[in-house]
Amino acid sequence: MSEKKIVKNKRAFEGIVVGNKMVKTISVLVTRSQMHPKYKKRYKISKKYKVHDENKQAQVGDKVSFEECRPISKDKKWRLIKIVK
Repeated sequence: MSEKKIVKNKRAFEGIVVGNKMVKTISVLVTRSQMHPKYKKRYKISKKYKVHDENKQAQVGDKVSFEECRPISKDKKWRLIKIVK
């Protein structure tokens, strides 16, 4: 009997690099807007993610795309896909 592996859709985000001082790790700020359920006003929510950058190619200010992966460390669960700008 062969077991099939279930491949789930991985979450992916785009954001701006705000830090690259760590070894093979960058900090990426992702900003999104959300609507208040009662008052219907839009507001911004920002969150920082630690992203694995194997070749240390991303610099501060770059717009990058990253996706979910297996846990690499306690805080790192994201892998860099490409640099957009």
